[in-house]
Amino acid sequence: MSLKTRKGVAKRVKVTGKGKFKLAKAWKKHLLSNKSSKAKGRNAYGLVVDASEKKKIARQLPYS
Repeated sequence: MSLKTRKGVAKRVKVTGKGKFKLAKAWKKHLLSNKSSKAKGRNAYGLVVDASEKKKIARQLPYS
């Protein structure tokens, strides 16, 4: 029997070439005209998931 992937996690998390998990930071989708360029710059790049959370995400994405 095959394991099922958590589709909600699969849509939000990407796997890097080295096997780390990367996800988008919050506060970057809308109402950007009210935010300073410094605040938008802080959220420009994706966030690499901490090692303490990696095991939880790997369990939800069994074939990544």
